[in-house]
Amino acid sequence: MSNPLVSVVMAVRNGERFLDDAIKSVVAQDYRPIAIIVVDGHSTDRTAEIAQAYDLVRYILQQGQGLADAYNCGVASARGELIAFLSYDDLWTPGKLSAQVAYMQEHPDVGYTVARVRFFLEPGCDVPAGFRPELLEGDHMGRVMENLVAWRWVFGAVGGFNTSLRISEDVDWFLRASDRGVPMAVIPKVLLHKRVHDANMSLFEPSKSLDLLAAVKASVDRKRRSRNDS
Repeated sequence: MSNPLVSVVMAVRNGERFLDDAIKSVVAQDYRPIAIIVVDGHSTDRTAEIAQAYDLVRYILQQGQGLADAYNCGVASARGELIAFLSYDDLWTPGKLSAQVAYMQEHPDVGYTVARVRFFLEPGCDVPAGFRPELLEGDHMGRVMENLVAWRWVFGAVGGFNTSLRISEDVDWFLRASDRGVPMAVIPKVLLHKRVHDANMSLFEPSKSLDLLAAVKASVDRKRRSRNDS
């Protein structure tokens, strides 16, 4: 497929502190997406004003609740053949989309790609409790939503995001994609700068460990059923 259209899904709630920088990192890409779909979870700050200042943004007020529901809303609203994601507090590196789109055009059997990530501590913030400080050194393979670029058909094969999980909905989705044998690839470049700060939901949500265990257990159960059926 020549120059496939890309939709970017960005879930946000009360993101005025970082949202503008995140959107700018998408607008600055040399491979221009068809739209940035900002799904707003009923923010009470300037989130809507900031998002709607950009012509490239399609602003949607979320009807449901939670991050998984916001992702599902964004995917359902996307018109691109490829769907990418970015958190309101993170930044894409220049050339991020073009690198992943080019690889997927050259390898049409690959259903989705991720890349490497560099974490950085927001100036003035201490390292949050529960965050491993060693992650701030060097770069790391990042199987995270902000690195994901996937063909639309992958969401049909894998399904949407599990709305019963408040956290680890991304872990659950990647496990389901792996369990279904969807081919993936890792681009060996840093394409994401992930901000560590005092309001990272994934670090402070009390249900994080329970949701992660639930996602892993579901994967183990799927594999067990598959072995029993074969």
